[in-house]
Amino acid sequence: MLGLIAAPGTASEVAAELALDLPSRLAARFPEVSWRVDVVADPLVVPPAPDAEIIAAARELLLERGWDLAVCLTDLPLRAQRRPVVAHASASHAVALISLPALGPLRQRHRVADAAVQMVARLLGARDGTDDRVLGRRVEQLVAETPDAGSVRFTTRVLAGNVQLLLGMVTANRPWRLALGLSRALVVSLATVAFALVTQDMWRIGESLGARRAAVLMALAVAVPVVTLVATANLWERSADPRARQQVVLFNLTTVLTLAIGIVSLYVALAALTGVGALVLVPPSVLSAAVDHEVSFADYMRLAWVATSLGVLAGALGAGLESDEAVRAAAYRSWPDVETEDAAQRDRAGRT
Repeated sequence: MLGLIAAPGTASEVAAELALDLPSRLAARFPEVSWRVDVVADPLVVPPAPDAEIIAAARELLLERGWDLAVCLTDLPLRAQRRPVVAHASASHAVALISLPALGPLRQRHRVADAAVQMVARLLGARDGTDDRVLGRRVEQLVAETPDAGSVRFTTRVLAGNVQLLLGMVTANRPWRLALGLSRALVVSLATVAFALVTQDMWRIGESLGARRAAVLMALAVAVPVVTLVATANLWERSADPRARQQVVLFNLTTVLTLAIGIVSLYVALAALTGVGALVLVPPSVLSAAVDHEVSFADYMRLAWVATSLGVLAGALGAGLESDEAVRAAAYRSWPDVETEDAAQRDRAGRT
């Protein structure tokens, strides 16, 4: 029996799909064994946490469930000597750990399936030199032995691996869907844009702004909502534990990038709608009379540019009215909920 443990969220979705495919993959690799996969959604630890702590928690669940082996999928970024840890196999614990963000955003689910098979092979003592092909970029040269006997970490290069890790974390959060979860901010932004499109004073302001000032306004339209969301929803993580500081830095960097990409996505979509709205709602003769010269397509686009910036800036006020829960739900798709993890750990402690 193989236990497949996944953190709630994206990892659980990946595990559910993997459980359908993994028995046939394992049967092809180890035909002499009849494979059954048991899937459990369990956060195991309260983040931030090192990989050794996750392995130990997974070992407890393995013993409790009576599994022969366990593979754990985590959304946490894991590092060893500044290198991202892609996977960690501990034969002595009969547990393997795979970090989804370290696999990167491209073909992640295919890589997870390959990595799971390879980690099971490691737990069973089979080594055929294919680790580098299934775990990512050049990990065959970067295998770091751990202090525990029979345990091995697979890491990637410092620069490329950390970039891939960060991209994997940001992609898992689906930042382009951020605005859909912030209904109040979206309504305020749309209302402000609509007001700007029907107000002649706004037309004149848009006409008088040069490209440099409009660019500064656009930069503020992206930065202000990000700062507002981080400050009002308490998204900035802190930790007094020095062992967790690297993970906390990655969490905070991922938060900022997720919010920034989400706001930029909102800006682009809103700008497209505003441009179409300006062309439909504002007749050229009326706009020309307001700005005292003949107008062209570029004038309409300048108006849409300024109106969009003002709309997104106003949306920052709406974002400040959102509840902390709404902001976190909109911004985080992959990170486990700390309160859920606390409850799970208390329940596990009570059973032991």
